[in-house]
Amino acid sequence: MNYQLIILSVFQSLLLAMGQVMLKFGLARMEPFAWNASFWRSFLVNWQFALCGLSFGAAGLLWMYIVKHFPLSQAYPLVSLSYVFGMLAAIVFFHETVDMTKWLGVLLIMAGCALIMK
Repeated sequence: MNYQLIILSVFQSLLLAMGQVMLKFGLARMEPFAWNASFWRSFLVNWQFALCGLSFGAAGLLWMYIVKHFPLSQAYPLVSLSYVFGMLAAIVFFHETVDMTKWLGVLLIMAGCALIMK
């Protein structure tokens, strides 16, 4: 089992999930889209939106490292861990409810990642 790949993939998936959370927070603070100064001001001073871009950028750079140094057949399925972290973030930050079917889906994703790494 390649523990370095697992650690890097978990970190990359956390960055992706953080980017999605910051995107949702940032979009909630923005004005409705329009070609006016108010919209662009809300866009340019939105620190959550900026953090979203930084998170996605860091995840992209880390992904390039992972793809270069590890087999794609192992690395690519591990990106699905971001779905797990995204669902947990939805519960913690947005107080969404998650039914048993979704938890089963998360369990299957995690089981699939474990099988990929064997």
